[in-house]
Amino acid sequence: MTKETLVRIDGVHKYFGEHHVLRGIDMTVRQGEVSVLIGPSGSGKSTLLRCINMLETISAGRIHVREELIGYRETRGRLHDLTIKEIAAQRREIGMVFQRFNLFPHRTALQNIIEAPTQVKRQSKVKARSRAMELLDRVGLGNHANHYPAQLSGGQQQRVAIARALAMEPELMLFDEPTSALDPELVGEVLSVMKDLAKSGMTMIVVTHEIGFAREVGDTLTFMDGGVVVESGNPRDIIANPQQARTQEFLSKVL
Repeated sequence: MTKETLVRIDGVHKYFGEHHVLRGIDMTVRQGEVSVLIGPSGSGKSTLLRCINMLETISAGRIHVREELIGYRETRGRLHDLTIKEIAAQRREIGMVFQRFNLFPHRTALQNIIEAPTQVKRQSKVKARSRAMELLDRVGLGNHANHYPAQLSGGQQQRVAIARALAMEPELMLFDEPTSALDPELVGEVLSVMKDLAKSGMTMIVVTHEIGFAREVGDTLTFMDGGVVVESGNPRDIIANPQQARTQEFLSKVL
């Protein structure tokens, strides 16, 4: 049985001034898939994620998540901006984990995780705390609930950030180079949590330089360069036998 499409990106362009960052991106991600984006710095990968999560507005094209147009309302072929409140409602369904962990430094791991459910979803503190402890256990930090970010390693902070995103019960998780700010020996603990998420059926779009993760966990691999999709397909096939010269050149330098 074919899984339904969860994310559909059609002809997306993004300009920053005169700088044309995304040049007509088309992409689909099905329910439960892990879609991995690779490419050199400046290729538009992170910008694409930020457009999906409405941290950046697109200049042209359409992004749908479960058939819902993201960031806009379309009336008679014309797009109208959603209100801040409407965008916030859409964003609740999309979790995002950044390169830098963005934890509140003055709040414990537990307090970081319960902040959004209690403030945005109006969950009771008892329910939010119970769920937060489940998530901390899931990411291997059940005994670090009362630690502040400064008392945690980079890998531990990133795992708290993943738990914080999951606390909103999103149907889509975006990861923007989640291991790039970590010391090499801490990368594995974060990737392990992400592999567990993938096994559980979470739909994920992951920007990463971890080619091993892409090969092992990814359902699709997309290589971007210069704001366009150069090559996309099965990760094992592309990594072993890239068809495009630019993909061959890139992989020869990172493998």
